[in-house]
Amino acid sequence: MFFGKVIGGLLGLLVGGFFGLIIGVFVGHLFDRGLLTSLKYASPENIRRIKTSFFETTFLLSGYLAKADGRVSEVEIRHTEQIFTQMALDAERRKRAIELFRQGAAPDFQVEPVISDFLQACGHQRQLQQAMLLVLISLAMADQSLDAAEHDALRRIATLLGYGTAQLEQLLRMAQAQEHFHSGDSFAAQPGTTLDDAYTALGVTRDVSDRELKQAYRRRMSENHPDKLMAKGVPEHMVKLATARSQEIQAAYEMIRKSRGTA
Repeated sequence: MFFGKVIGGLLGLLVGGFFGLIIGVFVGHLFDRGLLTSLKYASPENIRRIKTSFFETTFLLSGYLAKADGRVSEVEIRHTEQIFTQMALDAERRKRAIELFRQGAAPDFQVEPVISDFLQACGHQRQLQQAMLLVLISLAMADQSLDAAEHDALRRIATLLGYGTAQLEQLLRMAQAQEHFHSGDSFAAQPGTTLDDAYTALGVTRDVSDRELKQAYRRRMSENHPDKLMAKGVPEHMVKLATARSQEIQAAYEMIRKSRGTA
């Protein structure tokens, strides 16, 4: 592909002569390379590969997280079954998910090569990496708690995915706050929920302007947009978790808007 080089070169020549031509061709080359990469990762074949990798990595790592404290408890097994139900997995995928979960919980499981393979499959698509981390946070917090061993294991995973400790802690605070806006099939502020919970759910503080608040809300919604996630390769049944998260974010945003009199 060379369209970027041709157009960049011509524009550079018109604006800056020979020197501009050189700069234009270089910029066009970068554009062509970026476009080729985008087309490569957006191809149907690669999307299928990413979906498979996302599915397998999720349940391998969920088993690893569950075993982080030394044993997989009955509570963790029940919550994992509930997640299978929430994702509406068919019998075949359910069986495969259980197999992967057990592999991840095995004493000899190695987390590094699994994440390395996942990163290779999804390339430099940051939204996929964050989607993976958010799914794992949802799984780890399914029992409404996160013990020290799970926290350490999650931190290790986040580091391998390219996230720092501060970034992980921010995502955890947001996830914990978002839980205040979800109970069963209802998405609304639960009893005892505070405005601070609502702000934290959006990743902001009380002192943000209305404009900054709206920007944060739109950013959170974009990160969890079902169509965008599926287009990048997140399996449909796992997008269900993101859809629930977006409804929690919506409820938190509405609570803040009402408190500010902007609803």
